[in-house]
Amino acid sequence: MISVVILGAGNVAHHLYKAFVSSETVSVKQRYNRHIKSLEAYKADVAITDDLSQLVEADIYIIAVNDDAIAELSEQLPFENRFVVHTSGSVSAYDLDKKNRRGVFYPLQTFSKSANIDFSQVPICLETLMKKDYMALKNLATAISSITKRVNSDQRAALHLAAVFVNNFTNQLYRVAHEITESQGAEFDLLKPLILETANKVQDHSPYKAQTGPAKRNDKKTIKRHLKLLDNEHHKDLYKLLTASIKNTHGR
Repeated sequence: MISVVILGAGNVAHHLYKAFVSSETVSVKQRYNRHIKSLEAYKADVAITDDLSQLVEADIYIIAVNDDAIAELSEQLPFENRFVVHTSGSVSAYDLDKKNRRGVFYPLQTFSKSANIDFSQVPICLETLMKKDYMALKNLATAISSITKRVNSDQRAALHLAAVFVNNFTNQLYRVAHEITESQGAEFDLLKPLILETANKVQDHSPYKAQTGPAKRNDKKTIKRHLKLLDNEHHKDLYKLLTASIKNTHGR
């Protein structure tokens, strides 16, 4: 049985806790957050605290807080030579205080408390500074996920950056599309099968080969009509920027 303490009460901490308690090989011994009210809903099921001096001993301590708070929280931990990891895609393992053994347990997924996550399908990227700690972290990852990968800091940073493009930026484009359909009383829901097909297509084809549309075809008349239909200058700028990017990629 792998014992863990989770520090934080945000989206990642919430889903990690749910995944760990569903595992037969992981024991969540305690949850910490500086605001205890955020953990009140869990107090019947797990020990909770807002006092770092009261942290219990565990195999692995998982810091799942905002990136800017990771270093400070790790410095405040009242023990040494224990195994401490964070869950960030962009923060270095070296940002953790060196008084403890350090690593990264990065679940590559978008998390919202209101959305259910099948953790068995969430890739977990692993990094440790000491070789002897890797198997412990891998065993923790395989307890909740079927997809684990050892990565270095540069690879993890690249994955996190790429994730912003495929998730955060793409979602913003969904929002723009929603605004466009709403402006004419059209139903955004009619686009959802297309959204799913686009996501499914890149499971089997490279994004380069999957690209379609007027920009790839260099369909100047359609592009001109689209720009004329857009009243919002911000939307026009986005359309022009992405059209130029696709043209550049496909040599148009």
